[in-house]
This record gives sequence, C-alpha cells and structure tokens, in this order.
Amino acid sequence: MTRTRHEIPSLQLRLVADKDVVIGPGKADLLDAIERTGSISSASRELGMSYKKAWQLVATMNRHLPEPVLDTASGGQQRGGARLTTTGRELLARYRALQTLLDPDSSPAAERLLELLDTDEPPDSPAS
Repeated sequence: MTRTRHEIPSLQLRLVADKDVVIGPGKADLLDAIERTGSISSASRELGMSYKKAWQLVATMNRHLPEPVLDTASGGQQRGGARLTTTGRELLARYRALQTLLDPDSSPAAERLLELLDTDEPPDSPAS
C-alpha cells in the first residue's frame, strides 16, 4: 500500500487482488506515460522511477489480467518501444472512468464524504 503523505484529504481508487494492487493511481499514471511516450524507459524517467520499478509494476498488472497490458519491441530508439495493448487501454479507460466518479467536483457523495474530514474544525470532545 502507499506510504505517501497527503496534505489535502482525497479519495484514491485501487483494484486489489490477493496482496497486489492491480491498478491504482501510480500504475495508471505509468500506463498514461507509456502511451504518451511510446517507451517504458521514457515513461519511468518522466515519473521519476527506475526502469526496473516500472517493469515490476507492469508485471504485477500482467499477473492478474488475461492478457498483457503492453506490447514491446526491443531495438533501442529506432525500432524499440512499448504501446498499450487492447487490454491495457481498456484497463486504463475503465480505471479513469471510475476515478471520475469519485471526483468530489463531480460527485456529491464523494464531496460529502470528504467534508467529514473538515480539518479547520477541532474534533468533538468526548461526552463526559
């Protein structure tokens, strides 16, 4: 699970199977970056992660899906690269659609849930 600190309360969507996060915010951002750059190494540099870590995240997604999320070709700058498979594009699209449903700007239920964490007010004192 994530150990990041969040200054502002927010909702995060994660699909979990066994002990693995199949897709969450970081993996979705990685897939977006791979789609945009056409390269795992370029995507990992853009996101500030190691190439090895990017491959580990891809391997976790692949372990839980019926087909791989990427098509890759070796060969460096000229012939190499990576692109999302149909499964990868579908996974990312469905994840982003659900993320939109949890956006407090478009979901009154999400907004109400986050309002419970109003950090400007001191917590209620216990009844005596």
